[in-house]
Amino acid sequence: MVYRIHFTVEDLMRTRVAQPSPLMELAAAVRTLQSRSHPVRFGAWRHAAFAGLEPMARMVLDLIPPGGWAPTFLSSAGTGEPHELLDRARATPRSRIREDLAHMAEQQPLPPWTRHLADDRDLRRRLYESLDHVYDVLLSPHWAHVVGEATADRGIRMRHLLTGGVEALFASLDPRRIRWTAPVLEVAMVSGFDGDLHLEGQGLLLVPSVFGAGSPAIDIDAEPQPVVRYPVGPDSARPFRMPVRPAPSAAHTSLSSLMGKTRALVLYTIAQHPSCSTKELAALTGMTSPSASEHATTLRAAGLIDTVRHRNTALHSPTPMGIALLNSPAQRVSSPVPDDLMPLRRG
Repeated sequence: MVYRIHFTVEDLMRTRVAQPSPLMELAAAVRTLQSRSHPVRFGAWRHAAFAGLEPMARMVLDLIPPGGWAPTFLSSAGTGEPHELLDRARATPRSRIREDLAHMAEQQPLPPWTRHLADDRDLRRRLYESLDHVYDVLLSPHWAHVVGEATADRGIRMRHLLTGGVEALFASLDPRRIRWTAPVLEVAMVSGFDGDLHLEGQGLLLVPSVFGAGSPAIDIDAEPQPVVRYPVGPDSARPFRMPVRPAPSAAHTSLSSLMGKTRALVLYTIAQHPSCSTKELAALTGMTSPSASEHATTLRAAGLIDTVRHRNTALHSPTPMGIALLNSPAQRVSSPVPDDLMPLRRG
C-alpha cells in the first residue's frame, strides 16, 4: 500500500529541497527516542537524552508515540527558526486541537487527559512546557549539526538533479520506500496510510531529516505546499555525531601540535560541514583543491575521516574517531541503550 503524489509539469518546476522543519524533526526525534531502531546510529544520543529528560516530558511522548499518528499542531512541517515554530504551536486555536485529537482518536487510543486539552488552559500550558523541555533535551543541542547534515544532503540531491534530472533526484531520496513512476511519486508509508494527492500546480517540498531515518513522512496540509520528509544520506547508517565544541585558537591547541595547524583546521572544517566536496573544503579553508585533497587523504589514512564518491566528486565526513579527537578530553557517552524506556511519570 502506497501513497501516490501526482505531478504536472508545473509541479515539477515548483518542487524543491528545503532545510529541515523544526517541529517535524522534533517529532521524528521523539519517535526515534521511544523505538529501538537504528541502535548503532542513535544509541549514544538515546542514552544522553534519557539522562536529561524530566517526568514532564511524558506528555509529549504520550502524544507522539513511536508508531502511529501524531497531532499536526505538535509536528507540523512549518519552516522557520525553532523558537518561532514552538511559539506558533502555543498559538494553536482550540478548534484545531480538537480537530487533530478527534482525527487521532479514530486511528489509535489517546491518553485520557487529552479529552480536556482544548478547554483546559492550564493543561495546555503544561503540554507546551513539556514540548519546550523535550526540544531543549532532544534537539536543541544538535540543531546546528542537523542543519549541517541537511545542508550537505541538499548538495548531494542537487548533484543528482543536475546529472540525472528529476527522475534521479526522486530515485535517490529513499530507494526502499520512495519510487518515481512518472508522473506519480509513490511513497510506502510504515503506517499503511494510502491515498492520492494531486498537487495541481503547488509543487512539492522535499525536507531532509536526520532523526527520520526509519521512514518517510508526508504533510499534505503544509503551507504553502505539501511536504515529503526523507532520510538524509549517505551518513544515515553511521553513528549520530554528538556536537563538536567550538574550535579553540588553533595555534595553541594540543591537536594542532599533534597534526599541524592546517590539518587540524581541515579536520574541524569537515566535522562542521559533513559530506563536503574537496572543492567546498578548499573554499572553506582558503586553500587550493590539490592541497585540500592531500590533507583529506592523510586524515582518511589515519581513520579520522571517511570519503565516499558521488560520480566524480569526493564527499568527506568525519568518523567517530575524528569526532572523539576533536572533542577530547571531554567525556563521551558510550553506555548501551537502556533495556526499557526511562520510567517517566506525569506529575
